[in-house]
Amino acid sequence: MPAKGLAKRRPLPEEGSPRTKKVKIWHSSHRAEPGLVLTLGQGDVGQLGLGEDIMERKKPALVPLPEMTVQAEAGGMHTVCLSQSGKIYTFGCNDEGALGRDTSAEGSETTPGLVELAEKVVQVSAGDSHTAALTEDGRVFVWGSFRDNDGVIGLLEPMKKSSVPVLLELSTPIIKIVSGNDHLVMLTVDGDLFTCGCGEQGQLGRVPALFAHRGGRRGLQRLLIPQRVPIRGKRNGGKMRFQDAFCGAYFTFAVTQEGHVYGFGLSNYHQLGTQGTEPCFAPQNLTCFRNTTKSWIGFSGGQHHTVCVDSEGKAYSLGRADYGRLGLGAGVEEKSTPTVIAELPSISSVACGASVGYAVSSDGRAFAWGMGTNYQLGTGEEDDVWSPVEMMGKQLENRSVLAVSSGGQHTVLLVKDREQS
Repeated sequence: MPAKGLAKRRPLPEEGSPRTKKVKIWHSSHRAEPGLVLTLGQGDVGQLGLGEDIMERKKPALVPLPEMTVQAEAGGMHTVCLSQSGKIYTFGCNDEGALGRDTSAEGSETTPGLVELAEKVVQVSAGDSHTAALTEDGRVFVWGSFRDNDGVIGLLEPMKKSSVPVLLELSTPIIKIVSGNDHLVMLTVDGDLFTCGCGEQGQLGRVPALFAHRGGRRGLQRLLIPQRVPIRGKRNGGKMRFQDAFCGAYFTFAVTQEGHVYGFGLSNYHQLGTQGTEPCFAPQNLTCFRNTTKSWIGFSGGQHHTVCVDSEGKAYSLGRADYGRLGLGAGVEEKSTPTVIAELPSISSVACGASVGYAVSSDGRAFAWGMGTNYQLGTGEEDDVWSPVEMMGKQLENRSVLAVSSGGQHTVLLVKDREQS
């Protein structure tokens, strides 16, 4: 399979004195098509971006942003928007610094605010209480904090969070970032994976179970300092190279240049596609994703389930079935292998919240299923949905959906106006 996601190095114009050249990075996951941001679900801490008075939305509502947006990511209780010009706007819960900006003014966390970052950003990611930004020259800035089952573990330093962007020390340019609830995965220009954050469930892929809780006797620095995920292959001098990476809440998927899928982290409901239900603390070659006729182009995971999409536009789910989160109909039990969601049309991308699933069709419609408690599905009701339903609402009329992202209790859609014939 061709490594379509790998980076191209493009030199920027020379700047400053002495003469220096920067590397301009690229990856197929960098979004460029501008759109409008819609939010729905719970907004009790401002994560909908609609102001202090809006506690919930049963249907998608338009977020007032000063610029067109190319990427919108839902964290656990906050939202991060990347503008067309490379600026970042955030809103929602700022208790751990996840907004990356001052929210001391009354109600300022409930509407979009600009994050002060001089560099142009090409990609963002958001977890439960952390946010990350990738610049056009391959550097990564982070803010907020990682947490484990006992509370805050820190960001760059043990027990220290940051309310403003800070630079991660990395020796190699990064071309893609993606966040789980409390871990960050970075793909380098050379095809390596670096991880940092919480490792309790094996989601870092490089910390043995013995050291998973707060780094064991080696301490939290083992978790917070980004390090390469070690994995051996038959090619490239025995070193496996990756072209893409994806996260669930507590687990990670990575796709090699040859198209093989590896995974590590929590798999207590087979959400990784493993035969057993033990957590995987080292990368596993997931044979259930092997197929010579197609390639896997997207993965997204909630707490206990995974939704994925292949190059033929078919969506699949696996893992826990409660509340309809697999989208496979009522009465379905958990799945340990990818199972096609037959009711969906041709799909271009998928997304998961904690107990919900979404798919964006090739013709720009959004479908949702799973737990309905927080109004995240756009049905206007709190009932669980066991099979995909098309998301509807006034703000979706005459608009195409570009992408969906789902957090703990809210959902974010990126949409554009349909061209009128």
